[in-house]
Amino acid sequence: MPASLPEILLAPDTRPRVIADSLALIDAELADKSGIAGNAIRLAYKTVSSFAPGYLRQTVDSMLPAIADRLQPYWADCWASGGAEFGDYLAKRGEEVAESLLSITDDMAANSDRPVVVKAYRAVRSGAPRHIEAALPRVGELVLTYAGCRS
Repeated sequence: MPASLPEILLAPDTRPRVIADSLALIDAELADKSGIAGNAIRLAYKTVSSFAPGYLRQTVDSMLPAIADRLQPYWADCWASGGAEFGDYLAKRGEEVAESLLSITDDMAANSDRPVVVKAYRAVRSGAPRHIEAALPRVGELVLTYAGCRS
């Protein structure tokens, strides 16, 4: 089995690139959204970006250890079962993985002292699981890139 996700994603020389690629992944996912739900999530993203510059980069950086920890059991199981396509593996467990990841942001919102950010988060939280599920194939590809399984 390859190294653990925290070892892979949090290595000092890798972490800044993972953060940058995660922000690019978020931008790509937002670009793919359409309709009322897409508009709502883009508005929340724009609100946070406007009222708290740098907050999203800081947030991704602070969340990365928890994300790596939450994804680790899936990573280990994927490799133990002989799987090589981590994005597909995550997508097949979409609801479970989404809720696991959203528990991180739920805790952050509950402890935040930024009312604008909390309000924006609450506005999109009910639809967040489906957006997370849609992003899981890209998340898996990002992980595989840093695990040395993709170029």
